Amino acid sequence: MNHAPPKRILLINPNTTREVTARLQAHLQALLPRGTELIARTAAFGAPYIACESSHAVAAHAVLASWAAEPTADAVLIGCFGDPGLFALREHATAPVTGLAEAAFIEAARSGPFAVVTGGPRWKPMLQRLAQSLGFGSLLLHTETVAPSGAQLLADPTLARQHLTQACQAARASGARSIIIGGAGLAGWAARLQADSTLPLIDSVEAGLRVLLGGHAPAPVPAAEPRPDLVPWLPLLGHADSTDRHETSHPFTASRP
Repeated sequence: MNHAPPKRILLINPNTTREVTARLQAHLQALLPRGTELIARTAAFGAPYIACESSHAVAAHAVLASWAAEPTADAVLIGCFGDPGLFALREHATAPVTGLAEAAFIEAARSGPFAVVTGGPRWKPMLQRLAQSLGFGSLLLHTETVAPSGAQLLADPTLARQHLTQACQAARASGARSIIIGGAGLAGWAARLQADSTLPLIDSVEAGLRVLLGGHAPAPVPAAEPRPDLVPWLPLLGHADSTDRHETSHPFTASRP
């Protein structure tokens, strides 16, 4: 059966930094097929950058709140390489949901074992746990984290190139067949570094879009029985905070052929 690509994609940036949302929007906009609308939302609360267990936990709540304010999208992309709120959102959304990490794992796994390069040392055990829970634990051979956070790499391209190039070289030694460049702030870096890498580099942001457009995200599974304990209060999340970042929720429609 042919898959119909989603017409309205909700992109949720789980951190509160509007510049990251704008970067994600700009990068994905150029890749959208004709007629596909991208609606972006920035978390109304939480951390300016997600780099630890605590900020990740709060971001999951923010993701649910962002979705509750825009629940009619045909697909949802969680714009963080760590996928906060992924499993919780799947309890409610009737549309496919994926995150940057899951989508990149899906693409990388097609070639066999893979490695990850990302910013922030605390991500290593968090990503290993996520890979395990998604069924990719045995395929994730190595996670190479660089000392600067993704936010710092985003702000300093020279620093980013230096650290990411060295990290890719270390990741290659793991025996991986591909390397994921993971992080919302690292959108576009896989292409910049590919010429210097003997292994395929996967951009986690682009992977997120491809997985949704190609129908490769896990299908939503209707609850086996009603969950009245979950449903009544969830829509309130999208309206509970008057500081919700509506200014970043502008729709974009692709006009490229």
